[in-house]
Amino acid sequence: MAKVPITVAYGDGIGPEIMDATLRIITEAGAELEIETIEIGEKVYLRGNTAGIEPQSWESLTRTKVFLKAPITTPQGGGFKSLNVTTRKVLGLYANVRPCVAYDPYVRTKHPGMDVVIVRENEEDLYAGIEHRQTADVYQCLKLITRPGTEKIVRYAFEYARAHGRKKVTCFAKDNIMKMTDGIFHSIFDSIGAEYPDIEKEMWIVDIGAAKLADTPQVFDVVVMPNLYGDILSDVAAQIAGSVGLAGSCNIGDHCAMFEAIHGSAPRRAGQNLANPSGLLLGAVLMLNHIGQGDVAARVHNAWLYTLEQGIHTYDIYQDGISKQKVGTKEFADAVIRHLGKVPNELKAVDYSKSKPMQPIRPSSPPKPTKQLVGVDIFLDWSAGKPNDLGTLLTPITAGNLKLNVISNRGVKVFPGGLTETFCVDHWRCRFMADGNSVQPTHIVELMQKLISQGFDVIKTENLYTFNGENGFSAVQGH
Repeated sequence: MAKVPITVAYGDGIGPEIMDATLRIITEAGAELEIETIEIGEKVYLRGNTAGIEPQSWESLTRTKVFLKAPITTPQGGGFKSLNVTTRKVLGLYANVRPCVAYDPYVRTKHPGMDVVIVRENEEDLYAGIEHRQTADVYQCLKLITRPGTEKIVRYAFEYARAHGRKKVTCFAKDNIMKMTDGIFHSIFDSIGAEYPDIEKEMWIVDIGAAKLADTPQVFDVVVMPNLYGDILSDVAAQIAGSVGLAGSCNIGDHCAMFEAIHGSAPRRAGQNLANPSGLLLGAVLMLNHIGQGDVAARVHNAWLYTLEQGIHTYDIYQDGISKQKVGTKEFADAVIRHLGKVPNELKAVDYSKSKPMQPIRPSSPPKPTKQLVGVDIFLDWSAGKPNDLGTLLTPITAGNLKLNVISNRGVKVFPGGLTETFCVDHWRCRFMADGNSVQPTHIVELMQKLISQGFDVIKTENLYTFNGENGFSAVQGH
């Protein structure tokens, strides 16, 4: 078998120790790898690189297309971007896959039998990182959900389920509140799900779904969700399965893939031969499957399971009456290596030869809808009076067929007919709509010029469109 080139980063904190243990185990198991090493993380940040990664490291990643990464430390304070988020977005790693499995009784859990895979969208949602301070009182973060991005992650979840013999895919979203962004996520889940009649489908509103996941995770199989929910609930799922420290994950794109533990760099434990390498090791198992070395992946995974059964445990999962030997990072790796070729007796052995190849993930190309400009939301920084005062000032200001329709504060209607009990800040959304069917862009410019000339502080505008006659904007609460 030809050696497969991969890029490896040893990271910060406990990273070098758990990476050394991981590479020793998979090499002894027969992994055929050509390893390139890059430096990322704290040292790079502190050299003045706010991204935490040097340009030559990107060259390695785009050439090998496979990245095994230990956790890193991001220095405290502003100005440092998350390297994980940057890597995922720059390399187009749209799918984050986190298996969350219980290993009862060898790892303490309240949910024996739990075996859930969280499939998290990885590039958009609030993690687009587009934030602004708009007034003295108000900060904004834009939530971006795209049709192609949603189609890719939802189809990946169904393809993953089919390839791995999973029976059900569940969607978590919050479209009872965010009817457009989470609404399109739910809608696409329904439409794509219909193409997989062999797989059971269900949808949960994310809050009650999260409660159900924490209480009875055994009723779930594969769960797909937008970025923020997936980030939070994959950690919750890993912890209730037994420990975040045991969970590995993969980040999959069309061209590249990254494999890692989901835990952090734990600098307080660095250099003490204490850290559990299991999370990164299971990330490496996912990597071996990805590069076509599934037999080696199974050999490693089964030896790891057998080691757990033998009660050879690091400090973080050690329990009196269950564990037989407390070991350090190196000793745990040595034990897994000794057990290569063994399979567990009580825990479920793995056999990756049964996995089917996944089909390529491609978003659809629907026809472009007819788009029509029908109004504008103009946001003002204003603190010179009450809502009715602002409404009185704005009502006479028109441009073309645009005139004031409603004013809201933090999404709630305050003019016309607002309640005096509504608490207001200095951030006002003023919706101007057209009497007719369409608006000329020049009318919006004219309207802004009139507002500015009368001393208003215009901080943002959002054009209001219809698409094939349907509103492409949300209604104002209470209007």
